[in-house]
Amino acid sequence: MTKIYKFQDDVSTDAFKELEKHSSLAIDTEGSGLQIPYRDKLSLVQFSTGNDDAYIIQPNRKNYKASNIVKILENKKITKIGHYLRYDISGLEYFLKCNVKNIWDSKIASRLCRTYSQNHGLKDLVQEFCGKKLDKRLGSSDWNKNLNELTDAQLQYCSNDVIYLHKIKDALHKMLVRENRLELYENCIQFLKTRIKLDQSGFTEDIFQH
Repeated sequence: MTKIYKFQDDVSTDAFKELEKHSSLAIDTEGSGLQIPYRDKLSLVQFSTGNDDAYIIQPNRKNYKASNIVKILENKKITKIGHYLRYDISGLEYFLKCNVKNIWDSKIASRLCRTYSQNHGLKDLVQEFCGKKLDKRLGSSDWNKNLNELTDAQLQYCSNDVIYLHKIKDALHKMLVRENRLELYENCIQFLKTRIKLDQSGFTEDIFQH
């Protein structure tokens, strides 16, 4: 059973001390829509230590002050593991006014080493590497409701987006090494922040296309 901890505005001091002990944390976010930051807002932030736990935080959408979350995101000693961080980092950096450091993206890794498949969603990776089937239907939820109004099913959905990422990272890293694509992956990660800046400047198309 996943241990779920809920926080309003920011993680507590005790939770922060626990999270910062770990060398890697899985991260994910939920938003009021996909048009972040132009139309939609950052609604939830999730962390997991990889020990079947989930820390779910609802930021204050009036000021987005969350100093403990920012300290975690900017701590370069902690690897932040996420899936399609192009979306999550854009929202986190825009609304929390931070600089997310030391990131690891399972979607980019999957596209580089799982060339035998065209399916690179988190659901696909969890199925292959963890043997679990995720129900993604609750992804289209009203995440701006009061935190205490979210159902157990919604909270479990948020948790599922982070609790498997450590295991997926380990498997994909081994594949990147085996296929001699680790350096290529690392170069892609270095470019990710630039890709996000292009998104926020309106250049959502592939600028390298003919």
